[in-house]
Amino acid sequence: MDSLTGPIEGADHREVGGASVDIVRVGNGRVKRTVYPPGFRWSINMSPNVDTALCMHAHVGFLARGRIAGAYADGCTFEYAAPQAVAIEPGHDAWVVGDEEAVLIQFDSEEGTARRFGLPAEHAH
Repeated sequence: MDSLTGPIEGADHREVGGASVDIVRVGNGRVKRTVYPPGFRWSINMSPNVDTALCMHAHVGFLARGRIAGAYADGCTFEYAAPQAVAIEPGHDAWVVGDEEAVLIQFDSEEGTARRFGLPAEHAH
């Protein structure tokens, strides 16, 4: 068994848009592990499950495996390769790069993540 992607005792497990998400409440926040399969793209796989064209959540955490890339509405891009700390502002599309799954460990406070971590409410220059 892969200790990075194996079951987490006490976690709320969800499968959403092809991604595997495990959530553990800690204090007034959450720790989330999301495993994105190769070929995953937010605008294709996740957007149909929500009411927005772009992901409007902030992501703060650690990319433990794989590579992800993305773009904001204004054309700014980002790319992360494990092992790397990650801070992605709301208002983005993102996708897995290459043939390896991406494993992202995130710290969030649900809708207040951007504010709590000092990120803008939405990406802008």
